[in-house]
Amino acid sequence: MMKLDHCYQGDCRQVMREWPSAIADACITDPPYGDTSLEWDRRCDGWVTEVARVLKPTACIWVFGSMRFLATVFGEMEAAGFRYAQDIVWEKQNGTGFHNDRFRRVHEHAIQFYRGAWGDLFRAPQYTQDARAKVVRRKTRPTHTGNIEAGHYVSEDGGPRLVRSVIDVANEHGKAVHPTQKPLGILAPLIAYSVPPGGLVIDPFMGSGSTGIAAATLGRRWIGAELNPDYIALQAERTRQPGLMLETA
Repeated sequence: MMKLDHCYQGDCRQVMREWPSAIADACITDPPYGDTSLEWDRRCDGWVTEVARVLKPTACIWVFGSMRFLATVFGEMEAAGFRYAQDIVWEKQNGTGFHNDRFRRVHEHAIQFYRGAWGDLFRAPQYTQDARAKVVRRKTRPTHTGNIEAGHYVSEDGGPRLVRSVIDVANEHGKAVHPTQKPLGILAPLIAYSVPPGGLVIDPFMGSGSTGIAAATLGRRWIGAELNPDYIALQAERTRQPGLMLETA
């Protein structure tokens, strides 16, 4: 029997074959890109087909990746019946550079794919906290004055703001236990947007378990797969850190 809130060890293509069809509300994952010759970065083909089977007809897929990798994903998604919906950019602050003759890459993309009717998807727009009134200093008097006194005015344009498509979240450099570990701050808005409370998110490339931690924190269920048994053990270690919750047993 399949266990929820559990990470299965093994090749995700084989692991997912044991999962029932049409059970998940979303897949949020960060597959190996194949951009380097490193062992952990070796590409895995064929995973989209199994994910498509496990997802509900109204579910979506968020895929992280480099542009080179994502260019190949579009074809796999189209073959499985998925279409492009939107994309976000994660600005990492501390980037990586494998080549000294190119710009240092400080961002990654995440692309959302869906099938069926867009109106049937669960979508919960994400907002920032209310903007607070700010004192804005000016050297010259603006043409539209508002509340102005002694060379400055108070800008009271508070209210919730939609989260921008460029999300600035520091990576977990120095704290990460996986070479491509995603911070909870970039996963949480995608889960909250795409998965209803109590719904199920899957991650076939679970790594250090961040998707599961973020899902549990937000009151969602999750299932994952991870090829490397060492990372299964590290997932359990992360649950013992203050403020983190993840069950892998």
